[in-house]
Amino acid sequence: MISFIGCLVFLIVGYFVYGKVVEKIFKIEKTNVTPAFRLKDGVDFIPMKGYKIFIIQFLNIAGLGPIFGAIMGAKYGTASFLWITLGSVFIGAVHDYIPGMISLRKNGETLPEIHGLYLGKFVREFMRIFMIVLTILVGVVFVSGPAQLLTTITPDFFNLTFWIIVIFIYYLLATLLPIDKIIGKIYPIFGVFLLIMALGILFSIFYFQPELPEFWDGLGNQHPQKTGNPIFPIMFITIACGAISGFHSTQSTLMSRCMTNEKQGHPVFFGAMITEGIVALIWAAAATYFFHHNEAGKALFVDGNPTLVVQLITQTWMGRIGAVLAVLGVIFAPITTGDTAFRMGRIMIAELFHFEQKSMKNRLIISIPIFLVSIVILVWSITDKQGFDIIWRYFAWGNQFLAMVTLWASSVYLVLENKFYWITFIPAIFMTMVTSTFIFIVQNQGFGLNPVLSYSLGFGITNSITILFWVWKKRFKKNIFIH
Repeated sequence: MISFIGCLVFLIVGYFVYGKVVEKIFKIEKTNVTPAFRLKDGVDFIPMKGYKIFIIQFLNIAGLGPIFGAIMGAKYGTASFLWITLGSVFIGAVHDYIPGMISLRKNGETLPEIHGLYLGKFVREFMRIFMIVLTILVGVVFVSGPAQLLTTITPDFFNLTFWIIVIFIYYLLATLLPIDKIIGKIYPIFGVFLLIMALGILFSIFYFQPELPEFWDGLGNQHPQKTGNPIFPIMFITIACGAISGFHSTQSTLMSRCMTNEKQGHPVFFGAMITEGIVALIWAAAATYFFHHNEAGKALFVDGNPTLVVQLITQTWMGRIGAVLAVLGVIFAPITTGDTAFRMGRIMIAELFHFEQKSMKNRLIISIPIFLVSIVILVWSITDKQGFDIIWRYFAWGNQFLAMVTLWASSVYLVLENKFYWITFIPAIFMTMVTSTFIFIVQNQGFGLNPVLSYSLGFGITNSITILFWVWKKRFKKNIFIH
């Protein structure tokens, strides 16, 4: 319990201390006129109150990742606590903050445009296609998960197909309508359920005083199939949204279009990530206890569905009513990520084809194909037993790959602005090693190479990219000196 409490305190202190350090490095300008006012269009660029923007940002990023990802990551033991805590403060929150603030300064530009500004046109076009595919995968993942949970708390005639249709209809409306019409109004309600869920599990941990592992017991790999699941890099991919996720920065650029002052960046971008880290830590702690000290939990430890783990934890600790409220929180979290994923997909495709989005007709022309493709992928993932796991793995790796690219773009920006670039440079190196090693070492979705070769190749790629950055930086500084 001491290690858990220590991590919880570190996350909170990290927001107030390191968050302010990052804000000071960026050098906010409170008097700058934001895109929400300069480019107000009544659809995507709309001034909103700070607390609403925070709630939307938090719910946008807090999908299944900090819940399902944390539960699956908890199989590795206390190492998951450490990654969630340090990753959220020093990598994830910084990753969410810097591109969000860049977008705020650059007319609410989306992430591919930011990549293009600082990494070149080729990277921009590649990442634009990559992110459109990623947003579709996010949408698919966050239809299936909540639909399955809803079937567990509703009568039998509300089956999986029924809930999938309902969620898709909501996603379509949220994608098409102005951001303040549905998302701005319904998110505070969803936020209450998510808060009840997190606080309920946290209260249960302190009330029941479960036997949680401590750091001094060891940080070794506790995964039941540890041979094929080394902590590095697979745990760092599995806990995708609970420590860092590239998808978050897509949402930061979305929210930059609604902010009314640059000072909102600290609570909205940095604060939402820290809040998500707290949620992930709570679920990781609860899952760790149930995996090792509960008979039903032990049965789920090897290859249990995270949905069943959520049910077990909430019903055991919170009773039937509490479990329903908690599960609703778990349901609303991914739904409020899926809707903005599809919305961001629409915006990026519109940018790709220079298609204005004030017209409902134009929004429909882009949105309908997105949803048709998503339905096809979803049907396959449901009919194939391994479908969801495969999509989750690709989604998780895609998340971290996107985060890696964004951290490099942020590092270039900080160098160009003569700011302390190490806050993104070190995380960029680390995430490059994680994502490159993962694709070589993982079975089925990767090359499945032996660990030594995988780590060597990962190090080679990481070292090459780092050297390219140093060479570019040296030339840039030299040109500045000459001129």
